[in-house]
Amino acid sequence: MLQLSKTLRLLLLFILSVIILYYSSSVLIPLTFGGVLAMLLMPLSNWMERIGLNRGISSFISLFVFAAVLAGLVLLLNWQIGDLLKDFSKLQDQLMKLFEQIKDYVRSQFGITTRQQEKILQEQQSGGMEKVAGIAIGTLTSTMSILVSSVLVMVYVFLFLYFRGHFKNFVLRLVDTPNHATALKIMHKASRVTQQYITGLGIMIVMLWVMYGIGFSIVGIKNAIFFAILCGILEIVPFAGNITGTSITVLIAFAQGGSIDMVIGVLVTYAIVQFTQTYVLEPLVVGNQVNLNPLFTILIIVIGEAVWGISGMVLAIPLLGMFKVLCDHVEPLKPYGYLIGNQNAKEDKSFFKKYFGDKDDN
Repeated sequence: MLQLSKTLRLLLLFILSVIILYYSSSVLIPLTFGGVLAMLLMPLSNWMERIGLNRGISSFISLFVFAAVLAGLVLLLNWQIGDLLKDFSKLQDQLMKLFEQIKDYVRSQFGITTRQQEKILQEQQSGGMEKVAGIAIGTLTSTMSILVSSVLVMVYVFLFLYFRGHFKNFVLRLVDTPNHATALKIMHKASRVTQQYITGLGIMIVMLWVMYGIGFSIVGIKNAIFFAILCGILEIVPFAGNITGTSITVLIAFAQGGSIDMVIGVLVTYAIVQFTQTYVLEPLVVGNQVNLNPLFTILIIVIGEAVWGISGMVLAIPLLGMFKVLCDHVEPLKPYGYLIGNQNAKEDKSFFKKYFGDKDDN
């Protein structure tokens, strides 16, 4: 009976946590991104402090470096989009031809005449101006929301970096003095897991750019660099991202007048890159830093999407990795750490472990 009561309390805690996360998403998503990115930039800030810069300047420079890298990526995408838009009229013509082929296929296979299809489309498009206006307003609202959230994230990153000592002391005040060493170890390992996972993911994305770029160029996709960058960036969203990027590339291959051989080439490129990523890049670059059971990896991504949308999918794995670190070092939570961990993982062979080891952060 006591065990059942404990299980019910845990279930109630989980439900309340999900409700709070869902209804506080507008506040918590930028805050969480800020904390995760601050962990990523912490080694750079620590290094600048060791060479004599004060914490405020080192925090600002770290943030500036991150913003510069992000701006460079946006400029690169904008350059590639500019080249893509030059052929936009040709793409429109090809899409119209593809649409006509689809209508012919529907007519021949399902017996729905072209006139009936057009009537259905007209019914679906009733109130078109209102829908267009709604889409325009929604797009503007979403753009403003993204801009505001981006500014908030940058502010949070700076504040987390600048006041990280204050936050560490706050955590130490929450625990008894005999447990200070364990608390420091948890904070250090949680930060290290996040740093190495995100850095490894970034390096892997750059490698994917190269592989996709070579593959798409060989296949004959126009603006292959743009689609390579797109497929690589979408890798940030686990599972769904790479499938989405490849689907877009296949659609554009059709729109560019590509033959079935080109489409097959895109799919073969995707298969080869995914095989290389899974069995070569991830073990070599990322290693076992997060060390999560595949079942719970997929489950946390699904929960993250349900609660926080795309942001939840991006943040799900590093947050679960930090939670596992907590479970592994707190005695009552160790069974849960065992449950969500990948017990079949081999010794970490990633270059992070080889070259950086497990040095403490300041």
